[in-house]
Amino acid sequence: MNFSTALVMAAWLALAFGQTQEVPQPAATETPAQKTAASEKSETTSRGKLNDAEYKIGPQDVLRIDVWKETEVSRAVPVRPDGKISLPLLNDVQAAGLTPMQLSAVIADGLKKFMNDPQVTVSVSEINSRRIYVTGEVTRAGAFPLLPNMTVLQALSSSGGFTQFAKLKNIYVLRIEDGKQVKLPFNYKDAVNSKRPDQNVLLQSGDVIVVP
Repeated sequence: MNFSTALVMAAWLALAFGQTQEVPQPAATETPAQKTAASEKSETTSRGKLNDAEYKIGPQDVLRIDVWKETEVSRAVPVRPDGKISLPLLNDVQAAGLTPMQLSAVIADGLKKFMNDPQVTVSVSEINSRRIYVTGEVTRAGAFPLLPNMTVLQALSSSGGFTQFAKLKNIYVLRIEDGKQVKLPFNYKDAVNSKRPDQNVLLQSGDVIVVP
């Protein structure tokens, strides 16, 4: 049998017995719930980035200062009670009241005296200045970080639930406005049933949620 005949025989055997081929699988489709979850995740991420850019630094926050190619200056620093941070070369720098981007510009401007075109990045690694408080008939009372766009209902969910004695219709938020304490009513049962959405307010730093 010459070489050409062998090739013909091989081709005939392939046609006769078939060759294993992978059957194309239909593309995976997302369920409506998966699409909703992905959409909410994307929306939350975008909202988080926006709030990070607008976040104003406060006392007791911990910042990460990164200066490109300057490891001796880059470091994590706490914001002191007076609102300032301490950095090499610059000593004390006012941080409280500024956004991370604004503080980056301030530090970069100060470092221009010591280096050419400093590239500075400031990020908030720990948010300790903005807190809310939950007290009363809850499983876990205490101080909680104030997250972006946190509502009363979300804060209560962080407190681990209610005790058997909690009066869910008589919850209220204590807030300082213009130097005076105001009382904002909150009916938990209405909130979970999508009633009185006006009571489920966005919380502010220092708010106290009381569960009688």
